[in-house]
Amino acid sequence: MNETEQRICGCIDAHAQQLIAFAEDIYSHAELGYTEHRTARKVADWLQSCGMDVQTGLANTGVKASLGSAAPSVCLIGELDGIRSPEHPLAVPKTGMSHACGHHMQLTALAGAALALSQPEVAAALTGRAVFFAVPCEEHVPMNRLEQLRSDGIATCCGGKPELLLRGAFDDIDAAITTHAHMVPCQSDFLLGCNSTSGFLSKLIHIKGRASHTAIAPENGINALDVVTLARSAIGMLHSTFRDQDCIRIGEIVRMGDCAINVVPHEVTVDLQVRAKTWDALQTVNEQINRAYRGAAYAFGAEISIQDDMGYLPTIPAQPCQALTDAAKLLPATYEPVNPSVHNAASTDVGDLSHRMPIVNFTYGGFSGTLHGADFRITDKEKAYLYPAKLAALTLYHLLCDHAAQAQALLSDFHPAMTAEEYRAYAHKFGCQ
Repeated sequence: MNETEQRICGCIDAHAQQLIAFAEDIYSHAELGYTEHRTARKVADWLQSCGMDVQTGLANTGVKASLGSAAPSVCLIGELDGIRSPEHPLAVPKTGMSHACGHHMQLTALAGAALALSQPEVAAALTGRAVFFAVPCEEHVPMNRLEQLRSDGIATCCGGKPELLLRGAFDDIDAAITTHAHMVPCQSDFLLGCNSTSGFLSKLIHIKGRASHTAIAPENGINALDVVTLARSAIGMLHSTFRDQDCIRIGEIVRMGDCAINVVPHEVTVDLQVRAKTWDALQTVNEQINRAYRGAAYAFGAEISIQDDMGYLPTIPAQPCQALTDAAKLLPATYEPVNPSVHNAASTDVGDLSHRMPIVNFTYGGFSGTLHGADFRITDKEKAYLYPAKLAALTLYHLLCDHAAQAQALLSDFHPAMTAEEYRAYAHKFGCQ
């Protein structure tokens, strides 16, 4: 290690207990997306204590601070929200929210990196701008809640990064460093690079039939649940036509209004998500689902409305950049690059970000159990909290030292799939304003 690298790691080691306390406080106070006010205040206070001016209230709860003012601008991201997992032992009793998603680990990496890089001797070695951005709502907002958020003027997108992209909060960022607890099987302490992830679209399908007495006059009714059953049967048969490489997944919840057992169910709402590895496959299967539901409604004579809403774009995969690999070599930890053949069928709004800028991503261990599950546990605080903070700080340093040569190389090799204007046009098509 050179002297600056030693300062970075030494600072994080010197404040290890403070960082662990920061992590565990957030771990036990998880909050719902777009309402992470307590978590945002804690992050803002930490960044202010590092001597940075802090912007707050971005997409309602986002927190952003930076060191330096020149180009290029590289952003380290942490996610503020938790996930509903009421059976987790650290779930908040009134809300059922927990950090079984591991987002508190990301925020600790951000806090440690901000502390280390804000040391005057380290900050002086940076060319460009190091940005620390705690963003709201990575966990998808279902459409019924999103309608309320839109009505209240809080948000128009189902995820925080799309909302911030739409509002221009990333327009001054050239590249982003993202982190997460391991999302695909990995025995190493670190997995370096971006796996591909599936994109998804949300759908709200409303079916209106006709109520009638099930015993006296069933012939006068139109059963909205039967429409759903027929549509599901058609979609089930379509599964045999889905290509394995497209990784198509369909999930749905059927909701009914109050209906007596002796009345033909006449009104049903279906909340549906369709996922696929590519945008083209996603659009194709989405149209197939629309045809299945419209055909089923036509067969029974029911009325139907289908509302498609913006989800998350597929993540564009990327091998680890040199700055990330060089940083990992400095730590007493095991690491490996992502396998290009491994696809993560989950979705993340990092996918949207990957269409706009280069993503430097790594995931890490230090936990056991299942992400989003009641059995998620932190098992190694050094690997869960301190190693990620060091790797994030060292990577950001390597990108911006030596006249930001590695950041410039990263940017010169990247060609965005969408410009800022094209992304906003895409979001506007789904009613996100």
